[in-house]
Amino acid sequence: MSTYCVALLGRKDEPTDAVEEYTRYLARALQAHDIEVDIIRIPWEIRGWANALRDLECQAEQWRGAVVLIQYTALGWSSRGFPWRVLRVMKALKSVGVRVGIVFHDVEPYLGSRLVDSFRRDIQVRTMRGILSLADFAVFTVPFERISWLKEAPRNALFIPVGPNLPIPSVIVTGNREHTTPTIGVFSITGGKAGAHETEVILAAVRHASQTLGKLHLSVFGRHAELRETDLRSGLKDLPVEVSVDGVVAPERIVQKLSACDVLLFIRGGISSRRSSAIAGIACGLPVIAYLGSETAPPITDAGVVLVAVDQPRQLHASLVRVLSDADYRNDLAARSRAIFQAHFAWPSIAARFANFLNPK
Repeated sequence: MSTYCVALLGRKDEPTDAVEEYTRYLARALQAHDIEVDIIRIPWEIRGWANALRDLECQAEQWRGAVVLIQYTALGWSSRGFPWRVLRVMKALKSVGVRVGIVFHDVEPYLGSRLVDSFRRDIQVRTMRGILSLADFAVFTVPFERISWLKEAPRNALFIPVGPNLPIPSVIVTGNREHTTPTIGVFSITGGKAGAHETEVILAAVRHASQTLGKLHLSVFGRHAELRETDLRSGLKDLPVEVSVDGVVAPERIVQKLSACDVLLFIRGGISSRRSSAIAGIACGLPVIAYLGSETAPPITDAGVVLVAVDQPRQLHASLVRVLSDADYRNDLAARSRAIFQAHFAWPSIAARFANFLNPK
């Protein structure tokens, strides 16, 4: 007899929704464990919270005996990051006897130095603690010891990293890259001021590498990449660097682009087991040069990841030159990425761990 599960999502993110993609890949992988998953949204931003909760209460009556997995991000349940109403979602589900789990995609409150930021952090921590206390089980996408608001490992909780949100083939075809131009990949850039800073970091690293090694190829693609194309091209115009920029592309195309790279540069904050864009590079068997952050911990550090400090640009520059110039080092990192991906970040591995919760013995 199959297990029925509902993955419950809040507001849709645009132009791409990583949580929805995660849920779809997870649902497909869980089929191997005889678990059927329906993905349902609560359209509170369209219907309003009163109507959305009323609709949910009626719908939840049909889910008695099922498992509901609430996918938590602060912005999924509030347009400004005050997600306290997800507590009412949890209580509505529990009132009809549904078994409820939480998947924490956001594991830390948002940063910021303003008074409103401090207030928002307080609301987010209170909300996360509240839904954790009510949940029948919880899944954290970052190890417990890396989460600031947890005093100890929660009861009935498990750490399960996210997957790559990509159709990764069983064998990645990279071809013979011995005589091709060394290629640096960047998968997505943050929006706003953070993206402007990331662009400057990319430019400085590529300039240094080109001045040291000569001809290079910089391939930037994914969310917000097209907004930085002018800055990237103008910043490298006097160097022998070929620049290709694409915005959001099909998942199959992302795999092709990553597979054509020699290294992935990940500078969108510290690397973490919840950062699917970094895991995408690991899934494609790439060395990854990334920032060390508060969430950085095994198993992602066991992959072919070269960690550098945010405030040490020379570490980043030296690491990029070494990866691109030392084939043995690069190949060793790539092999580590492939091995760790299969063990921890591949969807069959992730689904097997979820199945232990969804199909308790």
